[in-house]
Amino acid sequence: MRGCRPRALLCGLLAAAVAVAAGGGRALPHLSDDVPFRVNWPGTEFSLPTTGVLYKEDNYIIMTTVDKEKYKCILPLIASGNEEEEKDYKGPTPGELLEPLFKQSSCSYRIESYWTYEVCHGKHIRQYHEEKETGQKINIQEYYLGNMMMKNPLSEPDQEEKENPKESAKEIPTKNIEGQMTPYYPVEMGNGTPCSLRQNLPRSSTVMYICHPEAKHEILSVAEVTTCEYEVVILTPLLCNHPKYRFRASPVNDIFCQSLPGSPLKPHNLEQLEKQQEMMKMPFRRVKEEEMHSTKEEKFSSIHKPVAVGSHQLLTVGTTHISKLTDDQLIKEFLSGSYCFHGGVGWWKYEFCYGKYVHQYHEDKESGKTSVVVGTWNKEEHIEWSKKNAARTYYLKEDGTQTVRMVSHFYGNGDVCDLTEKPRQVTVKLKCKESDSPHAVTIYMLEPHSCQYILGVESPVICKILDTADEHGLLSVPS
Repeated sequence: MRGCRPRALLCGLLAAAVAVAAGGGRALPHLSDDVPFRVNWPGTEFSLPTTGVLYKEDNYIIMTTVDKEKYKCILPLIASGNEEEEKDYKGPTPGELLEPLFKQSSCSYRIESYWTYEVCHGKHIRQYHEEKETGQKINIQEYYLGNMMMKNPLSEPDQEEKENPKESAKEIPTKNIEGQMTPYYPVEMGNGTPCSLRQNLPRSSTVMYICHPEAKHEILSVAEVTTCEYEVVILTPLLCNHPKYRFRASPVNDIFCQSLPGSPLKPHNLEQLEKQQEMMKMPFRRVKEEEMHSTKEEKFSSIHKPVAVGSHQLLTVGTTHISKLTDDQLIKEFLSGSYCFHGGVGWWKYEFCYGKYVHQYHEDKESGKTSVVVGTWNKEEHIEWSKKNAARTYYLKEDGTQTVRMVSHFYGNGDVCDLTEKPRQVTVKLKCKESDSPHAVTIYMLEPHSCQYILGVESPVICKILDTADEHGLLSVPS
């Protein structure tokens, strides 16, 4: 198994556990995050649990580490309790369950900081922005992300399933929703607004309907997975009557490894690895400038990984958990431009270094890293921009006092845009966003006009510095 060398023992255990789950003669399934495992090292004095996942004393393997340490590892018997129910199900197809939603001609909406998304089920998906001008004239900027191309959007797959019972045995597609592999029913929409970045090919979308018993057909997320191709996730209770589409909480399957005579309670190399990980979680240790440069790329790759985004996902958005510096250290690093925020979950990712630049990039194992400079910082240009635009916006508190809610900064002189033959430019909007995690940051990118962008950066960290903004929106370290 590639990539398992530091934890070869653990990787071997997971492969063995899944092999046991597959059962005699069946094809070995791929390892996936929807079957979670946890390895325990209980020692010799231990009794197997009698509730939950089933265990048998004779269902074990002997694992040997590279240091010749030996362990008897008892594996869980994994089985789906819903297999029989799914097999015997003869109720409505998923399309028939969703039919009332399409016959009602109902629409769902999601309002974001700039765009509003409209999903009229079985008809179209629209992304639009309204602006009121002098005299109350309303300007609407809109794009259709997809239109329904069939008269009956639910007819084809459902008809196949009814005419050919084997179709119902097909594997249901799943998507990682907040860390849980969730089954969904796809509806394809095409023939949207032509996309100038793809030779005027029409925009298209996949609408993914997933079961949620308490939902009211809300739009959970909109994501641009590749240029002008979108995924829209809809929460609906209608699918929950079908056993194959119900949300299932995956229990953690424990593997119990007992050391054999002459071996330590836990493998020595694993102990060392866990100690190293613990050290990485300790408060930030200030390093020399030359060390910062050498470890910068490694630090970003390990810390700035997009995590599953829930109800706050935008067109292109990623939430990361940034380094656990102390608040004062983090603010100083951020405002000096030496600590950058990364985000994005689609084709493009984004790097924002305060007072320096905004980059858009894509990494590919074969072709390497493609990077575009969206904008660079020039203080004088920003000050000129701030004289014509609102650099600070305020929030009125209940006691009548005002506090800064958001600051906007101008970054110009990016790479020249092929469409406009002018340098790219971006307005960075730094906004306070309370969160359970004090070190979370959400980043989203919008493109209201060709190669003119809006980068939204929201974090509890920003809440601590907004009140330092001067008349040009420039921030400083709180006193």
